[in-house]
Amino acid sequence: MNDQEAVEAQALRVVRELFPRALGAVLGGSAAQGRATATSDLDIAVLLPDSDIGRREVIRHETRIVELFVNTPAGIGEFFAWDRARRRATVLFLYGEGLTLADPQGYVARTRRLARDLLASGPPELTTAEWERGRYVLTCFMDDLVDSPPDPGRRYEQLSLADHVLRAASDLVTAHHRAWTGIGKWLPRRLLSADPALGEALLEGYRIVAERADPLPLAAAAKEALDLVGGPLREGFGHRWPV
Repeated sequence: MNDQEAVEAQALRVVRELFPRALGAVLGGSAAQGRATATSDLDIAVLLPDSDIGRREVIRHETRIVELFVNTPAGIGEFFAWDRARRRATVLFLYGEGLTLADPQGYVARTRRLARDLLASGPPELTTAEWERGRYVLTCFMDDLVDSPPDPGRRYEQLSLADHVLRAASDLVTAHHRAWTGIGKWLPRRLLSADPALGEALLEGYRIVAERADPLPLAAAAKEALDLVGGPLREGFGHRWPV
């Protein structure tokens, strides 16, 4: 048994040991793509009968951390709608791109078709208010980044601002291309997939801030991102309470 087969076998043991009534299960993430290391966690989506309750659980099984995404057939449509509205589609991607572990009655196959259809439709478009708020937020962070002090004793401020600029710019760029966004390691992956050239400029600018304390390349890339969606927004922005 090779390493990938061992990972899949462990994932199936998790399902059989913890969910003997499961209607089916899917393995996602790096483990499903053959890129799991000895310390990688397992992302497993499990479908249970409608008498059960949807939930997320994190456990340790043998030597691995396992993240469980539990749903029922009756609730999966509403859950997918919520997941799509977040624009990250975490569980949609798990079903859409994962590896089927078990599907004795065809529930997983139907759920995977639904997930793939929703992924193909892309995330919902931003409202006018969301576009304006996104432009305003990125403009504020970009301006603060340019003005961030070079004083080594305050570098944490510059690094924090760089982080916010990258995230805010990524959200706008992916939204502009009607592409999915992400967090953590998925942020650069989704960004580069949506716009390779501008994504590379933003990520390279971020690296330069971290390594050289020079904010200008990242600010320039952020300005390019803003120009895609109407330009910087400062005076004239407003909204009613509550947001």
